Amino acid sequence: MRTGEVDYALPPEAVAQEPVEPRHDARLLVDGGNDDEVQHRRVHDLPRLLRPGDTVVVNDTRVAPARMHLHKPTGGRVEVLVTTPGPAAVAEALVRPGRRVPPQTVLRDAAGHDVLRVGAADPDGTRQVTALAHPSISALLEELGEVPLPPYVHNPVPAERYQTIYARRPTSAAAPTAGLHLSEQVLAELGAAGIGVAPLDLGISVATFRPITAERLEDHVMHSERYAVPPETWAACGEARRVVAVGTTVVRALETAAVRGDLAGSSDLFIRHPYPFAVTDVLLTNFHMPRSSLLCLLAAFVGERWRRLYEIALESGYRFGSFGDAMLVSRLCS
Repeated sequence: MRTGEVDYALPPEAVAQEPVEPRHDARLLVDGGNDDEVQHRRVHDLPRLLRPGDTVVVNDTRVAPARMHLHKPTGGRVEVLVTTPGPAAVAEALVRPGRRVPPQTVLRDAAGHDVLRVGAADPDGTRQVTALAHPSISALLEELGEVPLPPYVHNPVPAERYQTIYARRPTSAAAPTAGLHLSEQVLAELGAAGIGVAPLDLGISVATFRPITAERLEDHVMHSERYAVPPETWAACGEARRVVAVGTTVVRALETAAVRGDLAGSSDLFIRHPYPFAVTDVLLTNFHMPRSSLLCLLAAFVGERWRRLYEIALESGYRFGSFGDAMLVSRLCS
């Protein structure tokens, strides 16, 4: 499959630069299977669009303050974006300007303290970094880091607005953006309608924003992300009338658990057409960037119809990207 099959023209003005307030007022494109059945709703309508007995699964990861501004002993400024934040003293990171930071360079904070050692570059450009004065990378980030916004968002946005309302452990370098639309009101109305809500955790890497550069999707090397599906969530999925995934990261975690038979581990699952989905029936997701692995997943989920849905969204003024609007789609039946 050629990567061009998940490419499309995205006008810059269609990319949202700030979130909608309140969260649940984001527009929601609901696909009924053909153009006559497409509905233009709002996320606050979700409890009335789903069915009693459905289970909504959310990713409750929290975005870590993964970006740090440090400097070399010579005074040169260095930006470090930790791609795998966690409780260990070692993590992977993107370092800029990478060519000016040789392996074993020690970076300092604004007070001149040595805080981080940078290792050699891997083939994908990431570097191994080691905390020097803190017990873990997470502790270092809590003191010196800031929450990184997607590279295509240029306006300042409050850090908490790039978190879901149910975010827990800071294990991600990016947000599970479909969940940004869910409010306390929506969650309460889901429960009142007999629709369950269950969490899982998948630590999102910034690699999720990278466009696929290989000409063939088969040649793309998928990034790896840690996931954990609680046994209670897995049991709820097995008993559900339908499993409704809030975001592509939830789909990856659930389908990885199904394929591997493990509820926790590391996932490098690259979902693309054709893919035999084993768990997910319905997907709530944002509008994704061209040539992205996220768009590949959507194309596998709904088939070639994704292109017509995106055309309708652009024609109708929907907002794309992390702070954009959303769509609700059902899995293509083979």
